[in-house]
Formats: sequence, structure tokens, C-alpha cells
Amino acid sequence: MNYWLVKSEPFKYSWEQFEKDGQTFWDGVRNYAARNNLRGMKKGDLVLWYHSNEGLEIVGMAKVVKEAYQDPTTDEDAWVVVDLKPFKKLKKPVGLAEMKANPRLANMDLVRLGRLSVGTVKEDEWKIIMEMSGTKL
Repeated sequence: MNYWLVKSEPFKYSWEQFEKDGQTFWDGVRNYAARNNLRGMKKGDLVLWYHSNEGLEIVGMAKVVKEAYQDPTTDEDAWVVVDLKPFKKLKKPVGLAEMKANPRLANMDLVRLGRLSVGTVKEDEWKIIMEMSGTKL
């Protein structure tokens, strides 16, 4: 299994709305590195849900339920989406400042590549985030 992180601005699509919807496709990605990360996602992979701009914190976990396919919001073949389903809300959100202050997370995509909307998360980083949030799988 691989681990990932997606960013969403809460005023556009919050974790709470995601939970109400029960599933969504992750669309609108127009960055090649983020697109490549979407293409790398496999069914069953876990995804951290990060609220960007407001909140600046990881609030929940999603699961990939359908692998990359053509983004239905564009006719351009270059862009893809994946389907995500809520998995678990974190017991305690983990803020960006808290992550930046943790030297064990210095190489995390979210910390190093702040503008990347879909990033990778290494297994050890995942475990640290779970520890910081007080969340168990």
C-alpha cells in the first residue's frame, strides 16, 4: 500500500462535505507532478485530507476506491481523476506549523513542496502523522 496527501480548500470542498457525500472524484488537477501522483494511486491506498488556505491542517483519511481515469471536467487527455471515499476522521487535526516544527517531517512533500496539490507520503511520515493526531488505523 502507498500513502498520499490531497489538498482541498474548505470553502470549496471540506472534509465535512466529503463525509456527507460519501465519495467523490478528485478533479481539477492541472499540475503534471500532481497528475502523476494521481496516476500512481492504487485502489486501497490511503490518502491524507489536508485543508489548505484556511485551517492549514490534516483533518482526515480517505481511501482510493477507483484508480485514475479521464477527468470528466475537461476534454484534454492529459488530466485524470481518482475516486476517493472517506475512511476516518483524525482524532486531532495536525497543523502545518506543527509538521514544519517536526524535524522527522522535513522531507515530506507537504513541507518541501508547499504548492503541490497531490503529494506522496512515505510510510514513516504516515506513522508520524498518525502519532501526532492520536489516531490509530
